[in-house]
Amino acid sequence: MNRRHLLGLMAAAPFAKPAILRAEENWPQRPIRMLLAYAPGGGTDNVARVLAARLQGILGQPVVVENKPGAGGNLATEAVAAAKPDGYTLLMGNQGPMTVNQSLFPNMRVDPLRALDPVALVADAPLVAVVGSSTKARTLPELLAEARKMDGQMNYASASNGSASHLAAALLFQMAKVEAQHLPFRGAGPALNDVVAGHIPFMVTTLPSIAGLIQGELVRPLAVTGEARIAALPDVPTVAEAALPGYRASAWYGLLAPKNTPAALRTKLEGAVADSLTTPDVEKRLQEEGAVPSRLGGEAFGKFMAAERQRWSKLISDTGITVD
Repeated sequence: MNRRHLLGLMAAAPFAKPAILRAEENWPQRPIRMLLAYAPGGGTDNVARVLAARLQGILGQPVVVENKPGAGGNLATEAVAAAKPDGYTLLMGNQGPMTVNQSLFPNMRVDPLRALDPVALVADAPLVAVVGSSTKARTLPELLAEARKMDGQMNYASASNGSASHLAAALLFQMAKVEAQHLPFRGAGPALNDVVAGHIPFMVTTLPSIAGLIQGELVRPLAVTGEARIAALPDVPTVAEAALPGYRASAWYGLLAPKNTPAALRTKLEGAVADSLTTPDVEKRLQEEGAVPSRLGGEAFGKFMAAERQRWSKLISDTGITVD
């Protein structure tokens, strides 16, 4: 290399962008994987596919949803945490794996709050408290009064130990200072079968799992667990309205990336999520899941998850909840 050539390279160097910066500016250039911790057909899967379809149109590359169930949701978390932080592997996380499992599984290999970067909270999905034919209760206060008279002998069902439906009901009874017996099932469907049949009086579950049962008058909705009423059940009060001020529980969904994903990519993703949630078709699909679009960006989403972990950890500790 002669002297003139060397001087030319030195002069151009300040204006040459490193390859990594060029890659960030041009992202995405190939399909993006969106992993989630559950099998196809559930609430998390439906929300992920709704969002993925819209993100594909905004980002100009396919967003492929991959279901990776197992270990209470921890397998998908570990896979994304171990992925290259280049914006091409994302996680659709929800309440359990992100903020509850740390209190239930003592030997978790990955802490989501340390191993992942929050991108955006996508949606918040309140649950619905319902009763079957084995109780005459028409309101939540009536159910709680009935439970008090039974002196700890009332049973309630859930989709599984440590699930959103379990924790929401446990919080409800704890705040009401009422004792009740938890009966976990392998999924919402089997649990609801026993509620409908009159074997178990009460359950908290997702809107899609009981919408048809409510319409068929096989279960009665007493309250919704979020901070506000939901469009699908406008006449059903919140738990806070009906009986327990300050109560709040939900099954939320948020997008996360591997730790150290460049800020520029996270900002672009956050903007794409925000744009997706303003479209009528996405809003309609989320409402069908009983979900409300969120407006929390990465930083606020991170603080939200930290607060959620703290309060569910306290509930689990106070009530002695364990997993099978």
